[in-house]
Amino acid sequence: MFNSVTFYTDQLAAMRRFYGNILELEITERAEDRFTVRIGATDVTFMAVDRPAFYHFAINIPGNQFSMLKHWIQDRVPLNWEDGVDEVYFRAFDADSMYFEDPAGNIVELIGRRRKDVYGDVSRSSFLNVSEVGLVTNQVQEAGQTLFDAGLPLRGTDLELDDLNFIGRGDAYFVLVRDGRKWYFSKRNAEIHPLEAKLIDGTVVRLGAEGKISLSVSGE
Repeated sequence: MFNSVTFYTDQLAAMRRFYGNILELEITERAEDRFTVRIGATDVTFMAVDRPAFYHFAINIPGNQFSMLKHWIQDRVPLNWEDGVDEVYFRAFDADSMYFEDPAGNIVELIGRRRKDVYGDVSRSSFLNVSEVGLVTNQVQEAGQTLFDAGLPLRGTDLELDDLNFIGRGDAYFVLVRDGRKWYFSKRNAEIHPLEAKLIDGTVVRLGAEGKISLSVSGE
């Protein structure tokens, strides 16, 4: 679903080293005010800003490589813990997850989809695509309707103002959440920070600094 995503950071150099050197992902663009890292089928750009910003996003990984990737990640960065464990199985998604934070404090989740296998050693190809992008707002109902208008369905029956709302399809979702709700497997409460996500169908979803979501079509 996600063709590209743009986040903002005041830790550009440290972030570039982290994704390029620590996670060993391909940096496809380098500039003074930005860099782009290729995460499987998704390009993620970090743009320089003066103020701190952090997000939650998730990356799909092969289910059969979950244990191998866990050991690989632990050699590079500490995993986050919740209720005495450093991984969790989500029955509704038939997937296992682990979490860590990058230098900007982004809460990064690796989701091992048990129905997806990739054989061989851990490599860049183990990072399949961005599977979740957190959208934080104080206008959950209005934001949800905007995403529905773009043709994205809600996983479930009703928007939950105080819970996580998964809006998307397949193995890729926006995670719509109210400002101030604690992110799972972290000690941080969700905050509103601008971002942009371009979907495979050309739809561009933008979250503004005030928490309002807007839509456009790529090229407009």
